[in-house]
Amino acid sequence: MNPIESVLNTDQYDRRRFGELLQVSEKLAKVNEQGEQHIPLFSSLMGDLWAGLFKMQPRLLDEVSPDLNMNQQLMDHIMHDRHYTDFREFTRLDDFASALGASQYSETVLHWIDQQADARQDIQQARDQYQQGLDGASEAFADAVFSALSEQGHSLSQMLTQAAEQAMETKDQVQSLLGGLQAGQGAAELMKVPLGDKLLLAEKLSHDRKLREIAMWAGRMKTIARRKQRSKHSESMSRSGIRQGTDIEHLLPMELGSYASPITKMDFLRRYVEGQTLQYDTQGQEELGKGPIILCLDQSGSMMSQDSVSKGFALALMSIARKQRRDFALIPFSSSVQETLIYKGGKSTVQDMISLATTFLDGGTYFQPPLRKAMELLNQHRFQQADIIFVTDGEATDITSMFLSRWKQLQKERRFSVLTLLLGVESASEVEGFSDRIVKASSFADESIYQAFEI
Repeated sequence: MNPIESVLNTDQYDRRRFGELLQVSEKLAKVNEQGEQHIPLFSSLMGDLWAGLFKMQPRLLDEVSPDLNMNQQLMDHIMHDRHYTDFREFTRLDDFASALGASQYSETVLHWIDQQADARQDIQQARDQYQQGLDGASEAFADAVFSALSEQGHSLSQMLTQAAEQAMETKDQVQSLLGGLQAGQGAAELMKVPLGDKLLLAEKLSHDRKLREIAMWAGRMKTIARRKQRSKHSESMSRSGIRQGTDIEHLLPMELGSYASPITKMDFLRRYVEGQTLQYDTQGQEELGKGPIILCLDQSGSMMSQDSVSKGFALALMSIARKQRRDFALIPFSSSVQETLIYKGGKSTVQDMISLATTFLDGGTYFQPPLRKAMELLNQHRFQQADIIFVTDGEATDITSMFLSRWKQLQKERRFSVLTLLLGVESASEVEGFSDRIVKASSFADESIYQAFEI
């Protein structure tokens, strides 16, 4: 876009930034392509929708090219809506939130104009003239849209309010999937994920109900896990100096003031990402160097109804591993075993999240295959002294005495422990041989399950 194509006080930097967003966001690019086919200068409108959400103080220009009259009318209507002002508190100077908002807003405006074209002959004619490349189409479009805004502007406002709510919900879901365990640090961790990856995950969430369910359960489970960890490791923290870091709970008051000030916020965010913000140095009783976590997760057919919550449970355990710098291994199993998924330091990527959400083995239940996989890991130096959590809702008869003998011998050598979560099964006889502790529960909704978060 060149300067004349904007109806806001944008500059070259703003326009270049939006151009980069179109390169990394498949959703934005798709909406842009659809809009350009039907509406004059739609990509310019999208750029202004983004700039209005991102910039610290966006304002409408007093004079614009006649070709931009429609964009100016739409932006004037949007920017004077009180819900828009509230939404800007969420998006301002936030790359990810403003990109989500621009995507939702652009798609909504496009949909609203399509609705108006179905109901109003003047917009339909103007759109036909534009698609045919006729002179005066832009002016006719602007006049028709102005008339529609005068009569149906409230419907656009309602649709934009819903779009804003969807954008905020999507950001929360992405944070639930990618964020860690510590309170207040989800947003900070999200800043470290590449923008393109976050937008990719947001796009997947918009089309994948299962992924949204997993995000919901992950958020709930992480809250419970945080509470369990806090009660177990109730620490007496003492301030013993100042250092640089990214622990939000220990930031100096002056740094919090820098974040709150519009003048210094961007400088704070830059220093925070680079780990240069000042915080209190603390000393506590938190243990470091704990052993890794191995989760053997039943994905047999009977677990289908609990698949989303079980994956939320897995993500909460992974967050514990990340907070405590422990390696995390996930072994999904049924009658067969999928390739073991290893997350060094408990860290995962967007592709990991998508893969986790879209994989379910189905089939019957066998215990020896996942335990053999666990043994392979335990024989590696980095997985010695591991904590194993074995989750199943089934019974299996494939555990042999010879296998149990080898298991017990390896446990003496590698010093690992096994907690088995038995869901909806009365008899524990099939898991007693390889388990140090067994917790029976009706489902993941049973509070006894959460003992696993004390790991």
